[in-house]
Amino acid sequence: MSTSIDELLSFGEEPAGQDVRPSGGGRARLLLRTVAATAAVVVVVVVGLRAVGLKVPIWIVVAGVLAVLAVRRVTTALSPPPPSRTGARVPAGEEPGTWNWSARDALRTAINGWERPLDWCAGNQERFTERVLPRLGELADERLRQRHGVTRESDPARARAVLGEPLWTFLAIPVRRPPSPRDLAAIVAELEKI
Repeated sequence: MSTSIDELLSFGEEPAGQDVRPSGGGRARLLLRTVAATAAVVVVVVVGLRAVGLKVPIWIVVAGVLAVLAVRRVTTALSPPPPSRTGARVPAGEEPGTWNWSARDALRTAINGWERPLDWCAGNQERFTERVLPRLGELADERLRQRHGVTRESDPARARAVLGEPLWTFLAIPVRRPPSPRDLAAIVAELEKI
């Protein structure tokens, strides 16, 4: 059986009105599976209870296990379907002109990864030193590694020359107060020049 690319990439909906119901064999299989699962769990529970010295009538254990299995089945049936991996993209034609604001945007995630710690440590030197300064150091080391083949740890003299004295001092010596937004923008600009 061969399938064309167009068939693989089409987003056709299933025809409505076709209700798929399990046949008599499917119901028997489901019943057999439920009985087997119930029996296995009942055996484990009874053995566990007897091991700790408790004797519970078996019909209570069976009723409890059946109740748990019923609740599990109902919650599984009522759970929402998993989100589709294809997204809500229209395969052909023009874009609909609307923006999906609930979609996970990688740029927004990255910005939030910086925005939250910066906001959280505003005016708090200890938080800035613990949270933001190491991230800036990691960024500097990564830029140094990618562009110059060194890190601050592997070749401090060359890294200091590439970074420049103000940026090297900022990353090496803990600050007394968090930098202002203007100072932080200047530091980021220096990092981008590496």
